[in-house]
Amino acid sequence: MGDSARTTSELTPRKHLNADALYAELRRCFSRVKDPATGYPQIKLADVLMSGFAMFSLKDASLLAFDRRRKVEEHNLKSIYGMDQIPCDTQMRTRLDAVDPDLLRPAYKAVFRQAQRGKLLEPFVFMKGCYLISLDGTGYFSTEKLFSPYCLQKNSSKTGKTTYHLQTLAAVIVHPQQKEVIPLPPEPISNQDGQTKNDCERNAARRWLGKLRKDHPRLKAIVTEDGLSPNAPHIRDLKANRCHFILGVKEGDHDYLFNYIKEALHKGEAAEHQMADEEDPRIHHRFRFFHNVPLNQSNQDLRVNVLEYWECKDEQSKYFSWVTDFKITRRNAYQIMRGGRARWKVENETINTLKNQGYNFEHNYGLGQTFLSMIFVSLMMLAFLVDQIQQIACPMFRAARKKAGCKRVLWENIRAAFRLFFLDSMETIYRLIIAGPQTIPPTPAIDSS
Repeated sequence: MGDSARTTSELTPRKHLNADALYAELRRCFSRVKDPATGYPQIKLADVLMSGFAMFSLKDASLLAFDRRRKVEEHNLKSIYGMDQIPCDTQMRTRLDAVDPDLLRPAYKAVFRQAQRGKLLEPFVFMKGCYLISLDGTGYFSTEKLFSPYCLQKNSSKTGKTTYHLQTLAAVIVHPQQKEVIPLPPEPISNQDGQTKNDCERNAARRWLGKLRKDHPRLKAIVTEDGLSPNAPHIRDLKANRCHFILGVKEGDHDYLFNYIKEALHKGEAAEHQMADEEDPRIHHRFRFFHNVPLNQSNQDLRVNVLEYWECKDEQSKYFSWVTDFKITRRNAYQIMRGGRARWKVENETINTLKNQGYNFEHNYGLGQTFLSMIFVSLMMLAFLVDQIQQIACPMFRAARKKAGCKRVLWENIRAAFRLFFLDSMETIYRLIIAGPQTIPPTPAIDSS
């Protein structure tokens, strides 16, 4: 029986993985964040952080929209998100601008730990006991008018205009057979203190890998990325942080490597494998792989294995290629290919979702002078993480979403419940949505005599 066909009494939320339990866990983590404000602030930092999280949890389109909610729906915000006081929009911007996003990493770790405890992550184990982590940089803010010291800059030689923009490195655990993703803390791609050159994705990845190992020293990981990633410094960083890798590689960017494998092919040093698709007889998979190949001419000591792949269907074919540190065999070539192609989930299931399914990723909630923009990104990603866990683990969330038809309508229904009822939990909201419209008894006629 599907979730939507069951009565709400039959739908039991997971003890530690329901929204209310996770909100309480986040509140505990926020209460331990050291407040950079001096003196005795009127509103606790935990309340400010939780308010920012609530704004993204409810998918409010702007700080102004959340501020309106604060004025008329205070009871629900306090009861559901566990806040004592709720800051106005100006207070939120001012207080959060000084909070380093790294201070939210324990909150991500706490939610991750709960997911592990509930065995939620077991289906995400990919190969060799490793999680498959997809990394990708994306822009989320661009303008010619606003500026902060942390903005990257592009100077046009044609127009002479300067564009200010912000980017972040997104990181999510993916699996070829899982619809959902598990977000990890993002890393800002922004100008760092004391730096005169623009930050870049490569530097952000180096910082991110180091932080990953501090947060999860024993986590077994395979990093998968696009064709811009296979450079010697990055691969050395991956090895130094004990991460396996499956990285897209393009011939136009790696002439030496592809000339090397062409010579190896002529020498008969290539291994080949073909197989029919198990689900679609029209699809045929063809693999060719090489071992111990130098990455480029300047780094002869850095050896990689190369997998080439053709997906053939109806006399047409698609070509892909990757470098990896795994020994490639006929037995695992298909799996490595699936891992490499799962990289797209960071773009499709993560960045696209954040931009187009209600999270308002590209809206400028506030630029600030220090950390404001990135702390908002981190809080948004935390809300997305909780939603993904709900989608996997909570039958009530799934039933409510199915009742709504799509996520955007679900978010609208949640916000409508906030407006119309006094509420005590997200569980109550889900039950209201699942139950659907109720018949209201007619109002007795008023005797005007």
